[in-house]
Amino acid sequence: MATIVENPSLTGGSPGAEPVVDNYLTFTRGWKSWAFTLDHKRIGVMYLCATLGAFFVGGIMALILRSELFFPGKQFLSPDMYNHMFTLHGAVMTFLFIIPGIPAAQGNFVLPIMLGAKDVAFPRMNLGSFYLWVFGAIYLVAAIIFGGLDTGWTFYTPYSTTTNTSVILATTGVFILGFSSIFTGLNFIVTIHTMRPPGMTWFRMPLFLWATYATAIIQVLATPVLGITLLLLIAERAVGIGIFQPELGGDPVLFQHFFWFYSHPAVYIMILPAMGVISELISTFSRKHIFGYRFVAYSSIAIALLGFLVWGHHMFTSGQSAVSATMFSFLTFSVSIPSAIKVFNWLATMYKGSISFATPMVYALSFIFLFSIGGLTGLFLGALSVDIHLHDTYFVVAHFHYVMMGGTLIAFLGGLTYWWPKMTGRMYDEFSSQMAAIGVFIGFNLTFFPQFVMGARGMPRRYADYLPEYEFYHQLSTIGAFVLGVALVAAVGILVRSLWTGAKAPPNPWGSATLEWQCSSPPPHDNFATTPEVGDPYAVESVKWSDSERGYVKNPSYVPSKDH
Repeated sequence: MATIVENPSLTGGSPGAEPVVDNYLTFTRGWKSWAFTLDHKRIGVMYLCATLGAFFVGGIMALILRSELFFPGKQFLSPDMYNHMFTLHGAVMTFLFIIPGIPAAQGNFVLPIMLGAKDVAFPRMNLGSFYLWVFGAIYLVAAIIFGGLDTGWTFYTPYSTTTNTSVILATTGVFILGFSSIFTGLNFIVTIHTMRPPGMTWFRMPLFLWATYATAIIQVLATPVLGITLLLLIAERAVGIGIFQPELGGDPVLFQHFFWFYSHPAVYIMILPAMGVISELISTFSRKHIFGYRFVAYSSIAIALLGFLVWGHHMFTSGQSAVSATMFSFLTFSVSIPSAIKVFNWLATMYKGSISFATPMVYALSFIFLFSIGGLTGLFLGALSVDIHLHDTYFVVAHFHYVMMGGTLIAFLGGLTYWWPKMTGRMYDEFSSQMAAIGVFIGFNLTFFPQFVMGARGMPRRYADYLPEYEFYHQLSTIGAFVLGVALVAAVGILVRSLWTGAKAPPNPWGSATLEWQCSSPPPHDNFATTPEVGDPYAVESVKWSDSERGYVKNPSYVPSKDH
């Protein structure tokens, strides 16, 4: 079943020498072979290392913030430094990790292989996207060094046009990161349209590709709005042209409209790829065909389109007309329909399935639980009367983190542990990894669930101090943050250790039927020696366990079902 290619050039031409199996990690050597590579797999690995580095920095900032809040009153951060710290935590996590985490890192690695293609449509643009991400990250780091940033990650005007911190450096960095995101999205759209092999119709594509495609549409259509808005903000600060500054005749609320027209769809840039990962995990580890394939696929497109229509729900307290607020509230509730379709179909897939609680499945189950809480609490914020009470409280912080961290981060870890054997050719310690995944789940809930209670009782967000009545909840949250931090370090450390101690991974260790499991682990440089045979991506009966391979192999007795 697996495509294993031998590369005679790696034997050094020695007669009788054993040929080395071709894989992308050793196909060429030296730092230049990585720095200038056009191989989508290597670019995906570089994105993975870079985004994990950004996540580590953002995580350290979060722990510093939570330590400051363990007791009421000033501990070691001044209010001004607290503002800097939570602004950079939000900017680094949002723009450097959550948005590119799954599409750029895992998407780059598996999307062409899932399609049965050799690479993405524009490999040079792909490498350029990565270096744009690096330059954007450098600008954000420079903002930390040259004066910091205290506007919040939303850069709201008029404060961002008047503060003395490094707004121009930071917004320039985000502007560059936006181009990186657009190029990645454009590459994926063209790749999916033009490089599918014979037999892979739209409804034979894995759902991860549907989710990535829907995400790419948002990246290409919405990100330019953010770029133009940030350019206007830079121009406002540099020459005072009077767009957002009230003293110059500008309207600060206009900035919020522009910002959220991008940033609410950006929420779906973060969560749609995560949903695609979960669809793959639920089917594979339930040993069952995905339930309602077409509904799950269409719901990805529906979420992408509806996501453009709901930005106003972030601004219910900004003085909207009653009609506008009612319409935005109604549209916000409508987004919950395709999201619920996905959750119901995942649960239906598990029903009567042969569920394996391998590490990726533990993350998938965590995702469903956490994302459901995040989604349901979003309904409170979409309701006009309740949102007025909860606006800018810790309830919003908890809701946002349940969706973004409980959704995107957990799915990122699920996808990472799922495709890790394919990426590295090594299996990790399963029991330790399961324990780390459970630790992440416990730490996450201990961190953020108390914040729902605090928010409902009126604790405002972004405050460096608080009344003593909130102390118990803040202390629970801080303890949870450190549990979460330790579990995350353990989860990543177990994977890294497997590079030296892990058993050799078979081509298909999990029993999935998608194409990336038909090539060897790690994949050859060109992915497939010949165009792979396309079948139903969720026909898990098409493979069976082999003791000799220590993995799944093609099932010769499999007969395709007419039901799918």
